[in-house]
Amino acid sequence: MDDADWSIQEIARLAGTTSRTLRHYDDIGLLPPTRIAPNGYRHYDAGALVRLQRILLLRELGLGLPQIADVLGPSTGSGTQEATGSGTAAAEASALETHLALLREEQNRLRRQIASVESTIEALRGGEELMAENMFDGFDHTQYREEVEERWGTKAYADGDRWWRGMTDTERAAWQQRVSDLGRDWIAAAESGVDPASAEAQDVARRHIEWLTGIPGTPASAPGGDVKAYVIGLGEMYVADPRFGANYATADGDTRGAEFVRDALRIYADGNL
Repeated sequence: MDDADWSIQEIARLAGTTSRTLRHYDDIGLLPPTRIAPNGYRHYDAGALVRLQRILLLRELGLGLPQIADVLGPSTGSGTQEATGSGTAAAEASALETHLALLREEQNRLRRQIASVESTIEALRGGEELMAENMFDGFDHTQYREEVEERWGTKAYADGDRWWRGMTDTERAAWQQRVSDLGRDWIAAAESGVDPASAEAQDVARRHIEWLTGIPGTPASAPGGDVKAYVIGLGEMYVADPRFGANYATADGDTRGAEFVRDALRIYADGNL
């Protein structure tokens, strides 16, 4: 690797993260800068970039920052030396090969989904018989069936499942984008330090509740349902259940994101529902 390095602002832009996140990684010893410039800016060399790539990959796989630190081990901050020292470069490459294998598994699952949808489209357009055994390869939309039925009844699951199956690919993509946008905006609001009662946070809460009420089978969509109690209860679940709370974890892995969502939803529900 060469001797080039990049400022914290450049790395944040290239990696699609924030300077604040990189500073936090430094504070907890996960990714120290290679050097500090006379102006006080952190700089990172090629070895540090390799480590950051691994951090981001492990984040994508759902690991929290403490677990990532355990996987990667301590960093000395001397990025190039760390990445090119005797035997270390080979170890880094080997670790990345493991990440690559996991990414390829996900890529394969998506390819299977694409192939199954393409096959269904061709059959429908050609008037051919649908092959049910091939239509759902790569999908696992029933993984929460038992939990949904236990919480809200079999009708809730059946209504939601029927709604999901009835969507076009374009509608599913739009719905998933809406979910992604909400998650992004919740985290951004939590990280910005605004109050859950602020206009910014309350606007996201309003959009979140509008999204909930548009999903068939949920108590929020049922005529005469207690939407307020449902929204408040759901907010508490975001904090209590780590599977849901992870959707709102801030860049430093803190749970305050889920707590922020809970508080903002409660304030909105108390004032508007």
